[in-house]
Amino acid sequence: MLKLLKYLRPYSIPIAAVITVVFFQCMGDLYLPTLMSDVVNKGITNGDVDYILRTGLLMLIVALGGSLCAVLASYLSSHISMGLGEILRSRIFRKVSSFSLHEYDRIGTPSLITRSTNDVSQIQNVVMMSFRMMIGAPITAVGGIILALQKDRGLAWIIAIAIPLLASLIVFVAVKGFPLFKAIQKKVDRINLVLRENLSGIRVIRAFDRGDAEKARFDEANRDLTETSIKVNRMFAALMPAMMLIMNYTTIAILWFGTRRVNVGSSNVGDMMAFLQYAMQILFSFLMASIMFIMVPRAQASADRINEVLEMDIGISDPASPSVPRSESRGFVEFRDVSFTYHGAEEPAVRGITFTARPGETTAIIGSTGSGKSTLLSLIPRFYDASSGSVLVDGMDVREMSQAELRSRIGFVPQKAVLFTGSVAENIRYGKEDASDEEVRRAAETAQALEFVEGMAQGFGSPISQGGSNVSGGQKQRLSIARALVKRPDIYLFDDSFSALDFKTDARLRSALRKETADSTVIIVGQRVATIMDADRIIVLDEGRIVGMGTHAELYAGCAVYREIVASQLSEEEIA
Repeated sequence: MLKLLKYLRPYSIPIAAVITVVFFQCMGDLYLPTLMSDVVNKGITNGDVDYILRTGLLMLIVALGGSLCAVLASYLSSHISMGLGEILRSRIFRKVSSFSLHEYDRIGTPSLITRSTNDVSQIQNVVMMSFRMMIGAPITAVGGIILALQKDRGLAWIIAIAIPLLASLIVFVAVKGFPLFKAIQKKVDRINLVLRENLSGIRVIRAFDRGDAEKARFDEANRDLTETSIKVNRMFAALMPAMMLIMNYTTIAILWFGTRRVNVGSSNVGDMMAFLQYAMQILFSFLMASIMFIMVPRAQASADRINEVLEMDIGISDPASPSVPRSESRGFVEFRDVSFTYHGAEEPAVRGITFTARPGETTAIIGSTGSGKSTLLSLIPRFYDASSGSVLVDGMDVREMSQAELRSRIGFVPQKAVLFTGSVAENIRYGKEDASDEEVRRAAETAQALEFVEGMAQGFGSPISQGGSNVSGGQKQRLSIARALVKRPDIYLFDDSFSALDFKTDARLRSALRKETADSTVIIVGQRVATIMDADRIIVLDEGRIVGMGTHAELYAGCAVYREIVASQLSEEEIA
């Protein structure tokens, strides 16, 4: 929790102001019982009406000042806490944006969402309450004890018994509750995970009639969270009555023993009333502290989760002194004995990969499912870093370049097409912000998307729903391809980007791409032989290794793995 307080530096002046305001509010609250005591002892006892009126007016002024201070403290503390929340969400987003895929896999998307929302809200709430309670409670407690002793030392033993009882009760509940608060945040992650999977996979769930099973899975996660929350709430539900019981018995004890002292002349009514007020202020400050002890453990659990994100070492980062390739020719991609192993995996996903892709050529990668095709492609834009060997772009190791410089040379079309909320044109311009209308139209035409885009109600201004849910899979793929084309990069990476297209559209698209990418390096991961058989170079992967490299005719004649793939997809007439 303390580590996050450094983000409060921009609010140092409001923090100083709120501390000052809370201090004056507490001083006013502590001064009121003394004034009340004086009214009883000097005014009512002596029948001095003028003194009663003057002191009463002063009490009204002090009470009004305290109310104004309370309002100002609430405003300032809310401003500071909301500002801290804004800073934390921004920091988390920026940090997460710099994560490699390994860090995403390690934490998980549902947990990252929870940490950016629920956990930040917990921090906001505790910071807002801290300025109003954690600052005021110690001032009130210490000041109340001093002033209570000045009024009547003979009743001090009552407070000396009540305070340890309250403190021990608060500490006991806090120690028991902290592990449960940690568990609650993890169970919130679990609910978010189940809910997110249900929402994103609703079509599959309905297609396989697994609605009841998914409801049971959600109910289990929901019940688990509920039971843990009930345990915590029961504990803190018992805390408040116990504290009120101690406070009420303290009040009875003060009145009982205080009246006896008044009767024997050891004290007076005004001092006893003031002592009672100070005792209530002292115990109320402990009550406020108990509320903070309820909030702080959960906020601490949230702070630990936020710090885990903010302090996580990023697996892929820019070098201290990034270099820029000096080669005049742009678009060369070279793999030199590259191997890569996923975190926690026992075997490398790819190993001993060596090949070169040149401008003006199309290099295709084919292989069975799980052979490492997509993994190989992910090493070029540094989604992952090679475990051994080197990946070079334009003669320079990609680890020596800045990620921005590297990716500015690459147009990437992922295996799963991703679209964003906005218009069709905005999605295509995602590849190049300042693309003209003509460039957007040309990219869509090359990607074979122009026909269906112009058929939409608003053409290029037509809205795209979240995740592209209002267009088909093939349309999403074509818009993703158009997004890469409008960038006009040196290197095109297509990760099985034609799988949702029919053969006719696929053929037209490949013909148009051949003209558009004539001077660029094109690397295609494909499952269909018909998509890649015209490539200048075909790389065949099997269990992470290159088992064949050459043209379609060369591989069909000399590579058994490639021959099996071709035979499973094409007829003898098509092969010939």
